[in-house]
Amino acid sequence: MENKKISLLFVCLGNICRSPSAEAIMKHIVKKHGTEDTFIIDSAGLYGGHAGSLPDQRMRTHAARRGYQLLHKARSVTTNDFSEYDLIIAMDDGNYANLQSIAPTVEARNKVVRMADYLEHYQNDTIPDPYYGGADGFENVLNLLEDACEGLYKKQTKSNI
Repeated sequence: MENKKISLLFVCLGNICRSPSAEAIMKHIVKKHGTEDTFIIDSAGLYGGHAGSLPDQRMRTHAARRGYQLLHKARSVTTNDFSEYDLIIAMDDGNYANLQSIAPTVEARNKVVRMADYLEHYQNDTIPDPYYGGADGFENVLNLLEDACEGLYKKQTKSNI
C-alpha cells in the first residue's frame, strides 16, 4: 500500500456551484469508506470574482437536502495547484480548455481531466453550469456529481490503494 495521498482539485468557473459541490460529495464518499487519510480534496475557480464567498445559496440549499454542507470559500486556481494536485478535474469543456492553457508544463496539462469522464450511469459529456437556471439544474448537477465522484473514487482507489 502506497503512503502518498491522492490529491484532487475540482474546478469550475466561479467556484460557487459545481466545484464546491464536487468537493463536498467527494469528501462525503471518502469519509463513508473510511479513507479520509488517503485523500486531499479541494476546489477552485477560473474566475476570481467570487473569491472568499461561500457557494451559491441555491446550491447550498439543494446540497443540504442531500446531507452535504458546502462551507468552502471560493478561490482562484493558481499555478501552484498544478504541482500540488495529482488531478485537476474540470467541470466542462471551457474549464478544461482554460486549465490546459494556463498549465505551466506538459506534465501539468496531463493532470487536467474532465469530470464527466468519470460518470458511470449518465451519458453527459459535461457537468452543466446551473447558475442561470432553476431548481432542476441544481438537482441535475448534484445527480451527475454524485455519480462522477463515485466513479472517480473507484478509479483512484483501484489504481492507488
